[in-house]
Amino acid sequence: MQIQESGEMYLESIYVLSQKNPQVRSVDVGEYLGYSKPSVSRAVGLLKTGGYITVDKEGHLKLTEEGLQIAKKIYDRHTLISRLLERLGVDPEVAAADACKIEHAISDQSFEAIKAYMKTMEA
Repeated sequence: MQIQESGEMYLESIYVLSQKNPQVRSVDVGEYLGYSKPSVSRAVGLLKTGGYITVDKEGHLKLTEEGLQIAKKIYDRHTLISRLLERLGVDPEVAAADACKIEHAISDQSFEAIKAYMKTMEA
């Protein structure tokens, strides 16, 4: 199943929040992203149906193995692209916002090239 950009955003958010607190709830995701409860509820339902997350009886969200792989991929893209833009002199807030847009559209080939370039630059 092909996941959409919005689904990637939710998975990445659950991943980021779970790094700070292992008990992530829909309300936490909504606050983090600034989305309404109905929007989050719908997305959680779709992600659950797609097999990307599980929801326990207390309402805690947990990434499945597939969900975790996608979340880590998007998060890695975000952090690396943000770093690159900052190194180029872009304001950190602007870099983070732009990385958020780029991370979903960039091809694997282009991202791997950026990653290799950053590795040589940071060495």
